[in-house]
Amino acid sequence: MSRIASLDKQFIWHPFELPESLPAIPITHAKGVHLYTEDGRAIIDAIASWWVNLHGHAHPAITKAIQQQAEKIHHIIFAGFTHEPAALLAEKLMTKLPANQHKLFFSDNGSTAIEVALKICIQYWKNLGIKKTKIIALEHGYHGDTFGAMSTGERSIFVKPFTEYLFEVCFIPSPALDPQGARDALQAIAETNDVAAFIFEPLIQGAGGMLMYEPATLDALIQLAHQYDIPCIADEVMTGFGRTGKWFASDHLNEAPDLICLSKGLTGGTLPLAITSCSEKIFRAFDSTSRDKGFFHGHSFTGNPLACAAAVASFDLLNTDECWQQIGFLSNHQRAFSEVIKHHPKVHSSRSFGTVCAFNVKTDTNSSYLNPVRDVVMNYCLQHGVMIRPLGDLIYILPPYCISEPELLTVYEAVTAAIDRLP
Repeated sequence: MSRIASLDKQFIWHPFELPESLPAIPITHAKGVHLYTEDGRAIIDAIASWWVNLHGHAHPAITKAIQQQAEKIHHIIFAGFTHEPAALLAEKLMTKLPANQHKLFFSDNGSTAIEVALKICIQYWKNLGIKKTKIIALEHGYHGDTFGAMSTGERSIFVKPFTEYLFEVCFIPSPALDPQGARDALQAIAETNDVAAFIFEPLIQGAGGMLMYEPATLDALIQLAHQYDIPCIADEVMTGFGRTGKWFASDHLNEAPDLICLSKGLTGGTLPLAITSCSEKIFRAFDSTSRDKGFFHGHSFTGNPLACAAAVASFDLLNTDECWQQIGFLSNHQRAFSEVIKHHPKVHSSRSFGTVCAFNVKTDTNSSYLNPVRDVVMNYCLQHGVMIRPLGDLIYILPPYCISEPELLTVYEAVTAAIDRLP
């Protein structure tokens, strides 16, 4: 065992891993779609390192932006102060977000973006002098691992130890599984006139199973919520920045959410940063000279200049014809592979949306995150130079946009061969 691996094993507690898990693989550097191990292997990052990497690892334009910013300001307090990278990023994002978005609130990661959105909605009603106590969320949802985010997510293995500490949420059926049931349940709860917010992952429910549903279905839910004056929160942490084939999943809709949560691809997968945007109607409830109506929320590294500079560079890369050609290329390949793999005798529910391809493996074991299929497929692929991270019996492919056709074929071949070897 190398020194890095030994130190890691001795001192580091890894997320979503058990103590008896295999030793963590030391990575010395990364470039493009490849991670390079200490022993010299090249591994294709087929899940964009937890869905964050857009343009490939160590992209020179983002690296240069971070270096240049590091010579000016590393970090300053964001309360009462500002800086160029944050202002430029805000200006650029506002050209792509839905037209009803008005203000941006900076934070650190997807979970905190969700916490901000939930707190804004709850305080929005309090500032108006109206009592609203209910939050509506989707079954099979996932919004992060802080307490508010956990509360609005599926009561899965991720949150089981904390269930009694979570606030109560009204869950409606996933529109991917029961569109009419979702609409009926939303209406029934909305009619109580006691709903502070409706939160959802637009068009793809990620960690809950890569469940995909139609824009028309979500349009109907948002329209219904708005009939009852319910603010709608779109969790675009995973779906933002091209993953669904458009800048944002919300761009597929006719109805606009009131708040949008962004993170992951915001910096191109380089530094932690998150943003919660909101409409003018929502912001107006806080726009007051009365201190008790202010939004007293913040983080030490809010609006970090280095992260904002990386986000500006990533935005500029995404805002090119070349990048969107790559997104179209990847989307077409994912769609084609989805059509092929659905005929595999050990596969069911193959699906794709934009740059995301997902399917389930037939198994006699309970379908859950702990399904042993996960480790078998993941370890086989790793041995053959491909990193994926199945969610139990769910296998998905979600690579950086810069992946080439030969590299994609390598991923598809490794995944298919791993499934072939399942009992």
